[in-house]
Amino acid sequence: MESREMAGLIGKKLGMTQVPIKSGDVVACTVVEAGPCYVLGQRVKEKDGYTAIKLGFGEVDVEKIKRPLLGELKKVLGEKDSYPALKIAEFRVEDPSPFQPGSEIKVDIFEEGERIAVTGISKGTGFQSVIKRWGFSGGPKSHGSKFHRRPGSIGHHTDPGRIWKGKKMAGHTGMRRVTVRGLEVLKVIPEKNLILLKGAIPGYTGSLVFLKKIGMGEK
Repeated sequence: MESREMAGLIGKKLGMTQVPIKSGDVVACTVVEAGPCYVLGQRVKEKDGYTAIKLGFGEVDVEKIKRPLLGELKKVLGEKDSYPALKIAEFRVEDPSPFQPGSEIKVDIFEEGERIAVTGISKGTGFQSVIKRWGFSGGPKSHGSKFHRRPGSIGHHTDPGRIWKGKKMAGHTGMRRVTVRGLEVLKVIPEKNLILLKGAIPGYTGSLVFLKKIGMGEK
């Protein structure tokens, strides 16, 4: 079904390891706990202007959920001791009708060998100079030089009398939303809700990530 093929999952990065391949070599891969996610709602074109599904991931005790959200969850999933409210996000789909509120989406929507896109928040490294942040080469390292790791000239004269927007300067590094496309699925373990992806993905161990199927025309 096309809409289900374009669905995604919310997951948690568990860390990296290596797995053997047919050639006898080993490749680095990232282990992600993907789902299970529960459908909490639908977005339809006639009412919302776009089509999407609302997913919830990660069990949270009732006592830790705010009442407005708790009431919404009870309408969909009924009375429970915990609800999938650690992270709630929307995923665009062409047709949300197959995803009925209360239904469960598991990691088996992905298949070994296919390529997917992963979105996460990159690791933050704090305030860094232009050398680490942007790869500037710096100045002479010899004695007498006062230009070692400085950014160099950044200003102008009377016209325009300001620094251009987007100028590469020192500042906070990392902690940005990053999407990596074309990651190969090496293995899917449905009974443990695990998926192994070739290579690295954004974020630190334990951070939340979004896994999506790559649409037609994307690589």
